[in-house]
Amino acid sequence: MTETANLGLPFIDGSQAQKHVTHNEALRILDDAIQITVLDSTLTVPPSLPVDGERHIVASGATGAWAGHGSSVATWETNAWRFLAPKAGWCVWSVADDALLVFGGSAWAPVTTAGGTFSSNNLPHVGINATVADSNLLTVHSNDALLNAIDTTDGGTGDVRLQLSKSVAANTSSVVFSDAFSGRAEFGLTGDDDFHLKVSADGTTWCDALRFDRTTGRVSFPAGGAREVLTANRTYYVRTDGSDSNDGLSNASSGAFLTIQKAINATASLDISIYNVTIHVASGTYTGSVLVNGPFVGSGSVSIVGDTSTPSNVLISTTSAACITVQNNGSLSVGGFKFRTTTSGDGIDVTSNGTVTIVGAVEFGALASGSVHISAANGGKLFNIGGGNIIVSGGAYAHIYAQQLGGVVYAGVTVTLSGVPAFSSFFAGANNMGFFRSAGVTYSGSAAGSRYFASANSVIQTDGAGALALPGNSAGTTSSGGQYL
Repeated sequence: MTETANLGLPFIDGSQAQKHVTHNEALRILDDAIQITVLDSTLTVPPSLPVDGERHIVASGATGAWAGHGSSVATWETNAWRFLAPKAGWCVWSVADDALLVFGGSAWAPVTTAGGTFSSNNLPHVGINATVADSNLLTVHSNDALLNAIDTTDGGTGDVRLQLSKSVAANTSSVVFSDAFSGRAEFGLTGDDDFHLKVSADGTTWCDALRFDRTTGRVSFPAGGAREVLTANRTYYVRTDGSDSNDGLSNASSGAFLTIQKAINATASLDISIYNVTIHVASGTYTGSVLVNGPFVGSGSVSIVGDTSTPSNVLISTTSAACITVQNNGSLSVGGFKFRTTTSGDGIDVTSNGTVTIVGAVEFGALASGSVHISAANGGKLFNIGGGNIIVSGGAYAHIYAQQLGGVVYAGVTVTLSGVPAFSSFFAGANNMGFFRSAGVTYSGSAAGSRYFASANSVIQTDGAGALALPGNSAGTTSSGGQYL
């Protein structure tokens, strides 16, 4: 054996003269064969002006000095071409091809197409234009990233989905949007299997802005902003020992509201849908006025209810304001209260197409000078159709005054006058096309003042009960087309 099996390096024979020649030849072969880089792999004609050490893979069909050396590695040394015949598995880097080539036994080919493909299975981490951290096994440093579906013509479905799967429901599967790696927005399954959208001002404290129920698909707004949609009847509680910072949902000092208006406002923020809201008001005195300034959202009803057995136990006593005002197409059901005002203010003021329905006994105490127990004006209407009996224990300008298409209806109830309340103008009045109807009403007790007043095409309808049907100690009057029937 005169040379090595793999690289063909010549052995030095023991009796050989000029051993340096054999040694130098072996070095030249090593220089040509180790860490091979070639300039190209496609030339068939040798370069006309090669430099010492220049290497090429000789292409098939080469001519001139390269003839008969196809696939060999040609090296220019000492003004001559030297050729190394490759063996299967040799690898070289081709500068022109910008590729690592491997010799398969008969031809050179890029490693990626020659059966030596790179395996992507079980990689510990991947960093694209970035260094991978232990917690981020896939890191991409790029201005854009594209996921493109494989079309059906290429064997795909045309769809593309990105799936993030967590271990259990209590874990998180989400996408976080950051500012300098400090989170500002996040969406996904965060802590449960509902879909959440969260935001943060500092990357530490997060606010749940949107939540999509996984079962019903309903959207809620935990941070507020949009209306809560009721899925059942709602009850709020108001107590004199409550707080308007409570949620109003429990009948305890720690849960109830302090003011009736707070409960009205909470209701106004809802979409009550087809359900009803009841505001239960505990015994005591409430000095804040109540305003319903427009319709509630939804088709259900809204009621405020005090003590319908003894209305005087729940007193709304105001100064320079009506006890209850309902206006601008708003509606409210009321029962179980006593009303009293000082300085100014009506008991119940229903105006601008508002509607009040009595749903339990109510009591009207003494009101401020010039004020009325029930004022219905500008299309406002109050109905007490068997809803609850009326107690009148204090005087006023009038008990009822309906004006400008306003109206009041009493039907099938008892009106009890306690003591002899005095009305400085009349018990019931209607003006400017207002109307008051008293049908099947029992009046018990006495009052001081004119029984009625109807003017300017207004109507007081008693269903023929007669001129003495309404309380008072002096006759009523009509004028300018007013009717008392």
